[in-house]
Amino acid sequence: MTGVFMKTDKILLDHGSGGKASSDLIEELFLPYFDNKILADFDDGALLAMEGRKLAFSTDSHTVDPIFFPGGDIGKLSVCGTVNDLAMCGATSSYISVGFIIEEGFPIADLRRILAGMSQTAKEAKALIVTGDTKVVPFGTADKIFINTSGVGTVGDDVKISGKNACPGDKIILSGAIADHGITILTQREGLRLDSSLKSDIAPLNLMVEEMIKTSSKIHSLRDPTRGGIGTTLNEIAKKSEKGMKLYEKEIPIRDEVRGACELLGLDPLYLANEGKLLACVGPEDAEKLLKVIRANKYGKDAQIIGEVTKDNPGKVFMRTTSGGTRIVDMLTGEQLPRIC
Repeated sequence: MTGVFMKTDKILLDHGSGGKASSDLIEELFLPYFDNKILADFDDGALLAMEGRKLAFSTDSHTVDPIFFPGGDIGKLSVCGTVNDLAMCGATSSYISVGFIIEEGFPIADLRRILAGMSQTAKEAKALIVTGDTKVVPFGTADKIFINTSGVGTVGDDVKISGKNACPGDKIILSGAIADHGITILTQREGLRLDSSLKSDIAPLNLMVEEMIKTSSKIHSLRDPTRGGIGTTLNEIAKKSEKGMKLYEKEIPIRDEVRGACELLGLDPLYLANEGKLLACVGPEDAEKLLKVIRANKYGKDAQIIGEVTKDNPGKVFMRTTSGGTRIVDMLTGEQLPRIC
């Protein structure tokens, strides 16, 4: 066995980055204990067959710091995180559980604010929060509040969406500008006043995905590029499908203020987190039709076709740069920003 555990015998922040160290942690430590065919697909959720019905099931934990930030809060983030993971499996309805770990002394007013955001977001997503759990731990043994959400949703029998299903010739659609969430959290945490218009892109994407599924049967892969950004997410799809990915830098949408902040801070926006964007690998014959559907949604108006799936360079991602050169886009290595979601 090679990889991360040949280098360290302790968990590092890097293991939670969503990048290469996270992948190594899962493959080298968790999978040998929990290995099964369903888990091995490595999608955003598990696809289950129960009494003739196809279900998607997913879980996520949220530790973001700060818990309130422009564009959202830890509550809205927790609902969107699970709703979106289910949607990336093709689920068109969802039921959610919520677990709270709250530090002693946490203000009731802040908890009310979080709960209100969760309620509003669940209603927008047409999801129901149906069960939950609350634990309170002594002051100093947690940082304010952590939230776990799990969810289940139904999937149509003819829907076959997975990272392993990306096909050569597929167009890669990105639903909007990248890195908004990552830059917003970084500037808030560090007290940087770079641009007052910066805000997180947190959004529920399931209703957008429903319209996409109604429009086309040629959606092969869907992912929401959260931790590790679009660079890491596309590497995961390339690895699982054993196909190559070719990107065009000039087609990747990014807001000027985000680009400027990344240049100032020396960060690569390809690896910064997003919480309201999706990547889709779709048959070329339906790409333009799906692009119109995504752009018609308020969360997808800046969508672009940013590349294509290829037979060449299986498991690798390459990008044609704006200067005309080509660069390898590898998985994120190192921890750019812990507790991003």
